[in-house]
Amino acid sequence: MQIARVIGRAISTVKHESLEGQKLLIAEMLGNDMQPVGEPVLILDHLGAGKNDKVIISSDGLGLREKLHYGNSPARWWTIGIID
Repeated sequence: MQIARVIGRAISTVKHESLEGQKLLIAEMLGNDMQPVGEPVLILDHLGAGKNDKVIISSDGLGLREKLHYGNSPARWWTIGIID
């Protein structure tokens, strides 16, 4: 699990079939000091996060594949919580 801040949305006209209809966001990982660390990542959002929201994301591929009902999805990061 990692804390991240949503910095935008991603829109794609062509994508893997497991991502059809999924909301894709761009997020930057945050370090212990809540400052950005590393390169932005693409996350799948099922919780309704928006720009500038702090979220908890997971790279648990098995959990995400079960949620998508698709065993070979290339997706890695997904929201598991929105921080108030």
